[in-house]
Amino acid sequence: MSDPIQVAVTVIVAHTLAVASPGPDFAVVLRQATTQGRAPALWTSIGIGAGIAVHVSYALLGIALIISQTPWLMRVIQLAGAAYLLWIAWQAVRAQPADGDAVGVGTQAQSAIRSLRIGFVTNVLNPKATLFFLALFTVVVGPGQPLWLQLGLGLWLCLSTAAWFSLAVVSASKRSKSD
Repeated sequence: MSDPIQVAVTVIVAHTLAVASPGPDFAVVLRQATTQGRAPALWTSIGIGAGIAVHVSYALLGIALIISQTPWLMRVIQLAGAAYLLWIAWQAVRAQPADGDAVGVGTQAQSAIRSLRIGFVTNVLNPKATLFFLALFTVVVGPGQPLWLQLGLGLWLCLSTAAWFSLAVVSASKRSKSD
């Protein structure tokens, strides 16, 4: 695929389908929305968008090709992601749901930095995201594409991901008095 417009449309459609499918990022955003409230969940969404920048960066630097050609490295990444997902699941089981309007009342609200970090780490260690970006940037957006297109798509991927999860937060949570 060499036409930049065709590449952009393919990336946008593939990413929209991928980000809309349930996975670890969606689970952590919903957990944040129900246990911490809207503001921390929005910061988590921004962290997920920032995590996309890591995937885009290694793809643009050609590291995606190296990872895809090195099975043991890919396995290490998958195992790290699986371990983190198990930790998230354990945290979700232990978490107490927030009481609607009382999120943050009488308890210390989760900091923006901590919420951002949760989203960032969840996305960076998300095996689904890693595999998606390995495939996307080695097959669809090859090194022969103009740099402006690669950077523009990278920026779009980051911003649209953060926007998608922010929309999910707003749809799934009530605004608390502390937000």
